Amino acid sequence: MSKKIVFMGTPEFSVKILKSLYQNGYPISTVYTQPPKKSNRGLKLTRTPVHKISELLNIEVRTPITFKNNNDEYEYLKKLDPDLCIVVAFGLIIPEKFLNLSKKGFINIHASILPKYRGAAPIQRAIMNLDKKTGISIMKITSKLDAGPISNIYEIEMKSDYNYEIVSEKLSSLASEKILDEIDNIMEDKVDFKKQNDDKASYAKKIGKSESKINWNMPADKILGVINGLYPSPAAWFNYNGERYKILEAEVSDTNGETGVVLDDFLKVGCESKSINVKRIQREGKNPQKVGEFMLGSKIKKGSILN
Repeated sequence: MSKKIVFMGTPEFSVKILKSLYQNGYPISTVYTQPPKKSNRGLKLTRTPVHKISELLNIEVRTPITFKNNNDEYEYLKKLDPDLCIVVAFGLIIPEKFLNLSKKGFINIHASILPKYRGAAPIQRAIMNLDKKTGISIMKITSKLDAGPISNIYEIEMKSDYNYEIVSEKLSSLASEKILDEIDNIMEDKVDFKKQNDDKASYAKKIGKSESKINWNMPADKILGVINGLYPSPAAWFNYNGERYKILEAEVSDTNGETGVVLDDFLKVGCESKSINVKRIQREGKNPQKVGEFMLGSKIKKGSILN
């Protein structure tokens, strides 16, 4: 295949898709990803997962801070004259004038059943809202966020114990398989892109800091949705005696009790309806622990109030 493909992506979700393209012989001319960022302690710059895998595959990597008013990148892409640009959780806005630089357009793999959950956090929102299914949408990028016409949607069923890590892995694997046929059909003009119904659109805004704090006055299934949707990062948490505790894994119990109160010796916590059995927890500054081990040395006991 003599075609030229540009890949744009940033997080771990994008890596498997890029590897699939490479391993199946699709010619990736250039990879775009976000610039390296300082680590938590600010001691060194950390490259994105897509940056790391691209270097291993010996693919040219470009890391612009923005495309807005970026004439260097515009001229680079214009000269490259790509046949197709594939975008997967890239995280930068692509101005409209760039969209004409690819013969077959810019194709986005979006992790939701569009037009539901346009925006930055579709997987998290689907889990937090207790959706029974989610999926990936293959769409053409236009000037409006995640509103372009769709070629195909591929769905998966959701289970109550699915967290962000699990769903992200499943959708990434699904996309890494389906994108191969999609590219072939797009290159051969065999795709019928269908307009989205904007009246049914919803938005998955970025997760706010306040959303990760657990509100025990919600039903247990909604709290479990928050715990699962925000695992592994930023993780759902509560405060007790001035310390923060992250709940990493939990399940719903049919036991009812006072909201925010520990109901037994194994960290069952009362909610607005039913309760939450904590299974794995992490005290601030400590390693994750299974709840049985955690409770042996914890100050949190039966009757403790976590509100």
